[in-house]
Parts: sequence; C-alpha cells; structure tokens
Amino acid sequence: MTELLLKTLASYLLGSVVGSLVVGKLRGGVDIRTLGSGNAGGTNALRTQGKAFAFWVMLIDIGKGWLAAGVVATLGVTALPPASDAVREWLPALCGLAAIIGHVYPVWHGFRGGKGVATLIGAVLGVHAWLLVPMLLTWLVLVVSVGFVSLASMGAAASMPVYVAAAETKPQLPLLIFGAAAAALIIFTHRSNIARMLAQQEPRARRLWLFGSLRGSD
Repeated sequence: MTELLLKTLASYLLGSVVGSLVVGKLRGGVDIRTLGSGNAGGTNALRTQGKAFAFWVMLIDIGKGWLAAGVVATLGVTALPPASDAVREWLPALCGLAAIIGHVYPVWHGFRGGKGVATLIGAVLGVHAWLLVPMLLTWLVLVVSVGFVSLASMGAAASMPVYVAAAETKPQLPLLIFGAAAAALIIFTHRSNIARMLAQQEPRARRLWLFGSLRGSD
C-alpha cells in the first residue's frame, strides 16, 4: 500500500508539469492561459503559438502520461517491501489517472492546467496501448461527422471503458475504473465546450469536418 501511495503521488507531481507552461517559460514567459481559449493545452498552444510550440507541448504532455503509467508504476522501490500482485495490477491505472489529474490541477502552476486529453493518450500508452485503437477510431468518426474536436475528444475518452467492458480486456476492473474515471474527468474539463456547443458557438475544425469540406467546395 505504501508503494501504491508513493507512486501515485509521484505520478501526480509528474502530471503537474504542464507542457505549455514549461515551454512558455522557456520562450520568454508566455502563459497561454491568458491567450485564446485560456486553456493550457495543445490545441490552444497551436492556435496561439504555432506548430513548433504545440509540438513540444504535446510531447511533454503525452510523455508524462506514459512515464507515469508505463515507467513509474513498474519501477522497483528497493527501500520498500515488494507490492502484492493485486496492488501491482492496479498501479499502471492509478498512476496514469494521477498524472491526468496532475495535468488538470497542477500543484506547480496554481492548480490551473489543461483539459487532460494529451496526458490521457500517454497514460493509455502506458496502461494498455491497444486501447488507443478504438479511441482513435471514435475520435476520427466524430470529428469527420460533426467537426467538433472537443466532442470527438470526449467521445474517444468515453469509448475506452465501453471497449474494455465489451472486449473483456484484462485486467478488467482496473482498466474499467481507469477508463470511467478518465472519461468523466475529460467530459468535466470540457464543460465550457459543451455549453458553447449547446449555444451553437463552438467553432468546428473545418479542415477535418467532412460537411465543412463539402460546403467549402460549393
């Protein structure tokens, strides 16, 4: 239990290193939370700072999710007795979830972070990489059919626990809890996007939206 708590805390602290804020400080003190949508994530970084800035942001945010779930969770801690098999089974899921929470509520940045999608991708890579396949397919179908990146991101997150349950992916209970909690958090962080969609004020990604492309060809 001690190992679980230590690794979960370490993963939260790792997740609290928000890519856009780190890169922004290295680029002259840019804080993208004061620009564009105010979100400290890759999409706002791309829109306000450009492709190179956004690339490093995504690399950091995806990387820390993978490090938490795929590396921190599996590291041996010589000062502690070895964890039981049951605890070891839960470690990747809990460490991955802790990193996502750290990204959304980063202790290093006044608890004002991003929406967690990139860190979720990295955590899934560390927990069970094949789960990215149904998530990516869901994202593509939604973004092409409706044009809302935010809705596609929420749908992709929600598809993960559904797939785990349908395919009986092992270890099922840790993956179900991880998937359901992550999906709930991603939907919660996109609540402003949901409000804008309901008010018909959410911008569409017209380059990805099939119907936007068709309208553009008229």
